[in-house]
Amino acid sequence: QVQLVESGGGLVQPGGSLRLSCAASGSIFSINTMGWYRQAPGKQRDLVATITSGRSTHYADSVKGRFTISRDNVKNTVYLQMNSLKPEDTAVYYCNYVSRFQTTYWGQGTQVTVSS
Repeated sequence: QVQLVESGGGLVQPGGSLRLSCAASGSIFSINTMGWYRQAPGKQRDLVATITSGRSTHYADSVKGRFTISRDNVKNTVYLQMNSLKPEDTAVYYCNYVSRFQTTYWGQGTQVTVSS
């Protein structure tokens, strides 16, 4: 089992920044992919960004150039630096962990609201 604990969400004005963190604990394999997804009200959960244990990254087109995903493999923590936030970035952000055996875990979600 893997437990994921997210933090860092909140209310921010358009153009502002937030940094999300997700700490993983439990049966962590050294080879894995961690990432962030988001779900706005009435919409499906969509990929935001992923990062492998080798630090290869992938971003949704909508966040490229504004968001940066990174990780600390010693702390088993993944971060999402979000800059130039827009109202359409408002959503619940979920941390995701996929093991080398394709077992998937989700965090409980953290709310990000971009509004003036």
